[in-house]
Amino acid sequence: MEKRKEVFSWIKAILIAVILAFLIRTYIFAPIVVDGESMMPTLQDHERIVLTKFGTNIDNIDRFDIVVFHATVDKDYIKRVIGLPGDHIEYKGDTLYINGKAYEEPYLDKYKNQMASGVPLTESFKLEDITGSMTVPEDQLFLMGDNRQNSLDSREIGTISVDEIVGKANLVYWPINEIKIVK
Repeated sequence: MEKRKEVFSWIKAILIAVILAFLIRTYIFAPIVVDGESMMPTLQDHERIVLTKFGTNIDNIDRFDIVVFHATVDKDYIKRVIGLPGDHIEYKGDTLYINGKAYEEPYLDKYKNQMASGVPLTESFKLEDITGSMTVPEDQLFLMGDNRQNSLDSREIGTISVDEIVGKANLVYWPINEIKIVK
């Protein structure tokens, strides 16, 4: 009888642990592997990151957050939030303008310093030339990769619905010598 209670206790503990792990991974945090070079130098190909899945509604997403979204049925992309609903986006002279105000993008400095003199990292564009809209539509985001010359992002695929956001990148945890908070 005592043996049966112990076995039942172990089964119950294991079942609770599995259910908790499932719930945490489904609704709170998830590990994800960076696939590709579109977010370099911020994130490297094959780095492993922790993704926060809660708080992905429009009120909790800030400009310059790094998010993962469903690009296709089979593929998720990781990009940086550049434009929020109502924003007018323009790039000219390798400078980002949001609603007419110039913004610094320090996460691009490494690549900008490697560019030949006079060659822009990000080609000039206006939101309306890409999407046909003067501003980012309601419940949509304008996303770009940090590797501006090698990124399939909103410049090609248009704005992304907030409903497609899987989560926000928070922490690189692998490789171990590259552990860092994602900014």
